[in-house]
Amino acid sequence: MLQGLGLKLPVEVGQLRAWSNGGAGGELGLWLSLLTADDQQQLRRLLTTPLLRQRSFGQQLLNSWVGEQLLQEIGDLLTTPDGLSTHGELVSSLNNLLARQRQVTALDLLQAMPSGRLTLQVDRLVEITGRWRSQLEAQRLAVDALDRLPMPLRDRRSPSFDRPDYSDPGLRPLTVRLAVPHRPGLPLRLQIWPAQGTPASTWVLLMPGLGGNGRQLAWLAASLAEQGWPVIALDHPGSDDQAMQALVDGDGPAPGPETLAARLQDLEAVLMAEKNGRLPHLGDSVVLVGHSLGGLTALLGVGLTPEPGLARRCQRAVDGLPLVNISRFLQCQLLTVQPPPIRLPVPVAAVVTFNSFGSLLWPRHGLERLSVPVMMVGGSQDLVTPPLAEQLELFLPHQEPLSRLVLVQGGSHFSVVRLPRQDRATFQLDSALVGIEPTRVQALLAGLTADFLRSLKQPSGLPVQRRRQDGVHAFVLDRSLAQRWWEGFGAPRP
Repeated sequence: MLQGLGLKLPVEVGQLRAWSNGGAGGELGLWLSLLTADDQQQLRRLLTTPLLRQRSFGQQLLNSWVGEQLLQEIGDLLTTPDGLSTHGELVSSLNNLLARQRQVTALDLLQAMPSGRLTLQVDRLVEITGRWRSQLEAQRLAVDALDRLPMPLRDRRSPSFDRPDYSDPGLRPLTVRLAVPHRPGLPLRLQIWPAQGTPASTWVLLMPGLGGNGRQLAWLAASLAEQGWPVIALDHPGSDDQAMQALVDGDGPAPGPETLAARLQDLEAVLMAEKNGRLPHLGDSVVLVGHSLGGLTALLGVGLTPEPGLARRCQRAVDGLPLVNISRFLQCQLLTVQPPPIRLPVPVAAVVTFNSFGSLLWPRHGLERLSVPVMMVGGSQDLVTPPLAEQLELFLPHQEPLSRLVLVQGGSHFSVVRLPRQDRATFQLDSALVGIEPTRVQALLAGLTADFLRSLKQPSGLPVQRRRQDGVHAFVLDRSLAQRWWEGFGAPRP
């Protein structure tokens, strides 16, 4: 409603600091008093909570493409009194602050800027926050609509595999270092989980997300191996937990789009090593399983390529701070890299993705051109790869009858990540970002994944259902029911 009126709010930094400390805040305080008590409390918290808690991490973030985009957008929101972007001042002021202190708050940054008087572009802020609210509301309405769809309820009990330490000797993986030509002097670290009992003819390759490692997916590897599928969990040097820790410590740059090219080569190299005998022979075909960036790697690995016009789509997507879909920053970084052509030497039986993404890469065709069955899993509380844009819309054009879309109610982007006891977390996440207690979600997903793999040999595939286990609910949809879900919350037909 306010867009185009050019509404502006002068911001005296001194008054803002006084107001944040509980004072009146002068004329600015009168404007801020129009906010609700809760909104005022949240704003004070936002102003005084450190934006950056470690100097080295802040300096690396400033030099990254994502950091540049964020500061550009903030500079367009918070301008000089004559309407000019403060992007340059933000960058130089933040650099100066990081040279003097370890932590930086929003107030510190505003006070360090040359001008003590700034202008908040209110109409622009209203537009952006309105977009955020509408996206969150659409996600809420979608989950409500999904709850109304008719589907049978299946109750399950937690499987016995749910052991954090995997103390059963039969479930301990073999760690292997695999030398690969595209990473000279930096072998790939693999965990090989032998199948228990009679092995299946298909094996599973697990690929973690950005900043993750294979150990964090050991809960799934152990479960599948216990049920007869040989598993390899793959670490990707340069975009694993060590790379992210180096970023936080200031010892390395933020992993960029070049890591995706290397991940695709890692995938090809592991499959080739299994085929030519450098690794144990595990089966006749492989199922690619990936979390987040690992899921995108799997989709690109089986032949999907970005549709033309990515630069134009990214210009629109990044404009307005896509904080309800952070994956769009990563998707737009692919503008600077051309994924290498690879040929997978082992037949791919299926793909399983957890919290994957690609809305900017395949906006028209989605997974239509994917020639193998896929199970796409998303979480209703995922703000990194929100399920409507990054899973449902991609799934709808896919024609494979065995494919399934899964939504975990209360699941988040990090529900599939389990930290082994000896590992320390690189980032501490708020409970709202973690969602339902992850081990309960993992127990449910382990069972669903095994059921999906078994269903690949059945004409009708994995049954449509509402799965309930230990208080966790997941909805399993085929394409027809996914279309009914899409239409049920008022979305236009794609």
